[in-house]
Amino acid sequence: MNPVLGASVLLGLFATFALLRVPIAFSLFAAAVLAFLLNGDFTMWVLAQRLYSGIDNVALLAIPGFVFTGAVMGRGGMAKHLIHSMRTIVGHIPGGLAVVAVLACAMFAAISGSSPATVAAVGGTVIPGMIANGYDRKYAMGLVAAAATLGILIPPSIPMILFGVTANVSIGQLFMAGVVPGIFLTVVLIVYAILHARASGYGRLPRSSWSERWQAGRKAIWGLLFPVIVLGSIYGGVATPSETAAISSAYAIIISLFVYREMSLDDWRATLRETVVVTAMIFMIIAGAKLFGFYLVQMRIPGLVTDWVFDANITVATFFVFVCILFLVLGTFLEAASIILITLPVLFPIVLALGINPLHFAIVMTVCMELAQITPPVGLNLFVVSGIMKARMGEVIRGVAPFVLVMIAVLIVLTLLPGISVWLPSTM
Repeated sequence: MNPVLGASVLLGLFATFALLRVPIAFSLFAAAVLAFLLNGDFTMWVLAQRLYSGIDNVALLAIPGFVFTGAVMGRGGMAKHLIHSMRTIVGHIPGGLAVVAVLACAMFAAISGSSPATVAAVGGTVIPGMIANGYDRKYAMGLVAAAATLGILIPPSIPMILFGVTANVSIGQLFMAGVVPGIFLTVVLIVYAILHARASGYGRLPRSSWSERWQAGRKAIWGLLFPVIVLGSIYGGVATPSETAAISSAYAIIISLFVYREMSLDDWRATLRETVVVTAMIFMIIAGAKLFGFYLVQMRIPGLVTDWVFDANITVATFFVFVCILFLVLGTFLEAASIILITLPVLFPIVLALGINPLHFAIVMTVCMELAQITPPVGLNLFVVSGIMKARMGEVIRGVAPFVLVMIAVLIVLTLLPGISVWLPSTM
């Protein structure tokens, strides 16, 4: 079969299954199998081998570890104490509660590696508090939905793990590449929150005494140590990302059992169930995408696309504009894991051919995935916020719209200034 025709058949089948609301993992799998059958070059042995090889990677063990750690933190009291501690420190400044929301999302992002998990852990406490203190309901929901996207930019990050496994790039360096951009986005959101609070006349909380700050900080210190454990272990070369995930899980269990003691038996069951469900979903998408990508390789699509880029004399700037638009469009109906696993095998050879630093490209791609989390109709963060607040989806979308523009501005800066992404990894 002609390569272009073969790729068109594959993408057409995938789009058909997706429009029929078939789960993404099964859409990827079914489209690839049917495409192979139509091509006449298919055996069940290849199917089994490719499905297994897709998840046969020790680096992927980091995913259930960080998912479990985030779930324990959300239910075990650590998120609550972190939020209270930050409230005593910055709650008195203009837009204090909004700043607390951003900082809480950033701290939880440094533990969970997941944006929806960050929304669930922080939103249920922060959004009602903001509304009770006079903040606009739409604004409060939009702020938390946008700030929670830090969950996939600040390490650990599940999409970065998938990027590293797919492109054979060091996951440790990818994590380090996300630190400075993550801090940059956090600062931008905080500045916007303060300026918006002053323009809207939002009040501030009473200033907490140093004694209150000390008491709150002492309870929150165990959660504050999580980023130190994760980044310190990886940056110091003490442990791999997978080993760090295991260490973090053990630490979360010990702190929840012997320090906070707030998790019931039902909470532990729910945590394990959430970990299994999320991990199984991701692994099934990985397996299906592996077969999907194998078909594209068999059709020589990555090589043909790379040749076309060179023949067309496409510049680095043009390439970045194209991929950003592509990711934003795909993000309207696919989640981050699917986008990375589908597009990266085709785009990464072009990245290398154009001389683009893989870490820089990974950060640009991740920020695009962040925008995908808050763009309808399949913005996962929007659904989580809507579920927490029992709000209409349209209300959440209107609240998050200004933050989409803010994050697009951040995306442009990070694209134009690769040093923001690659400086810290270069020191490793």
